[in-house]
Amino acid sequence: MSTPVNLNRARKDRARVEARQKADANVAKFGRTKAERAAQKAADGKTRRTVDAHKIEK
Repeated sequence: MSTPVNLNRARKDRARVEARQKADANVAKFGRTKAERAAQKAADGKTRRTVDAHKIEK
């Protein structure tokens, strides 16, 4: 005779696996590495400083 299966646990395990797969797909689609975010932040800061330096004050 086989062992009984807790259906609630099986449902939660399946949902957890599906959520993990969805998260992995989103990371591949939208995610950026920490280095990419830091490089973008540095570039944005440089651009902002350049624009601010070239503003004409009235």
